[in-house]
Amino acid sequence: MPPGQSKVELYAALRRDAREGMSNRALERKYRVGWRTVQKALSSAWPQPREPYAPRRSKLDPFKPVIDQMLLADLDAPRKQRHTVVRIYRRLINEHAMDDVSYQVVRAYVAKRKPEIRVEAGRGPAQVFIEQSHLAGAEAEVDFGEVAVRLRGELVKCHLFCLRLSFSGKAVHRVFLRTTDLGPIGGAKGTCSRMTG
Repeated sequence: MPPGQSKVELYAALRRDAREGMSNRALERKYRVGWRTVQKALSSAWPQPREPYAPRRSKLDPFKPVIDQMLLADLDAPRKQRHTVVRIYRRLINEHAMDDVSYQVVRAYVAKRKPEIRVEAGRGPAQVFIEQSHLAGAEAEVDFGEVAVRLRGELVKCHLFCLRLSFSGKAVHRVFLRTTDLGPIGGAKGTCSRMTG
């Protein structure tokens, strides 16, 4: 495959040259690819996604159930009696004859597995993000406040009205010079409004 060319571009070029009558062997030589690549390009315009690698075996695998049991027992143990990573590591070496596994590997596994065990035991939240849903036109947020505006070179205190629709996120902002100008929406005097979103 020529440098800087994506697989999709390569497949397109192979298909184009094949339609113009170039033989498969000539395509292989021109693009420096193998027979399989030419066949795949002619059978499909899109390259197949690369297959994921099989998960690598770890030297920690035989000890993972033991670590999980320790972490599960810690859920009911008093705070001072819970296992630290150092204590887990030493117990694996002394009680289970673990060798050839570094402390960092054990620490990474415990950090990943500890919250998962809490969730599996029903002690922790399964999902911390709660998605909100709003019906169109059903909800809005309204707020009032004071703002300072530089008007003709002079700093003037004004009143700000903010309305934000929850569904679309569109917002209306109005600035009033005096609170007596606050009338029905659209009928206020001395206002300036802006729609954002």
